[in-house]
Amino acid sequence: MQTPELKPFARLRVLVESPQEVGPTQHGGRRLIPITGGTVEGNGWRARVLPGGADHQLILTPRLVELEARYMLETDSGELIYVHNRAIRVASPEVTARLVRDEPVDPALIYFRCTPSFETASPALQWITERLFIGTGIRRPDAVELAIFEVS
Repeated sequence: MQTPELKPFARLRVLVESPQEVGPTQHGGRRLIPITGGTVEGNGWRARVLPGGADHQLILTPRLVELEARYMLETDSGELIYVHNRAIRVASPEVTARLVRDEPVDPALIYFRCTPSFETASPALQWITERLFIGTGIRRPDAVELAIFEVS
């Protein structure tokens, strides 16, 4: 049986606004972070992150946050890609509290992994709808940086 390998797919810088805080709910602390734009550098392609998406966050414990982002990319050739990215972010309670306050934090203190999926009508990009991807992320005060890899 072949062991899967990771091949670089893209690096994203997703720009975000200040969170909209719902607060503590029966499921955890609920937040919504508007996505305002950004850039994508792929392996042989480029795109921009379109404004209008959002990152939905659920703070489950002082250490664990579940994230679910949905947004659109537009390649330099005008092709649209819908992104649905699920992630977890784990850090000490102190580091998590700093992230919630949008303070800069050393990325080495955070476990941030994601599983994005893609949808597109583009015949040239159809293959991305037929693959699994995994990534790692860094949360900055005004952006999220992602490195996405194809699982081959």
